[in-house]
Amino acid sequence: MKHSYTTCGTCSRQINYEIDDQGLVRNVSFVGGCNGNLKGIGLLVDGLTPAQIVERLKGVKCGVKGTSCPDQLACALEQHL
Repeated sequence: MKHSYTTCGTCSRQINYEIDDQGLVRNVSFVGGCNGNLKGIGLLVDGLTPAQIVERLKGVKCGVKGTSCPDQLACALEQHL
């Protein structure tokens, strides 16, 4: 199933992802933000469960911001726990 999440407080504006029939996250992509880094994050989390991703990425901050693109991905996936 395809999902979309509007980010808050980051350079990226939106996160698109899928959760397959086994409950694994697939095809993560970010709209806006640091293109290469965000492509890398998408590849690194591909095939993990939402819980695994939230555990690893929740609370990651970008500079003095209170959040980051990885943290926003964790926020998006918390709704699937």
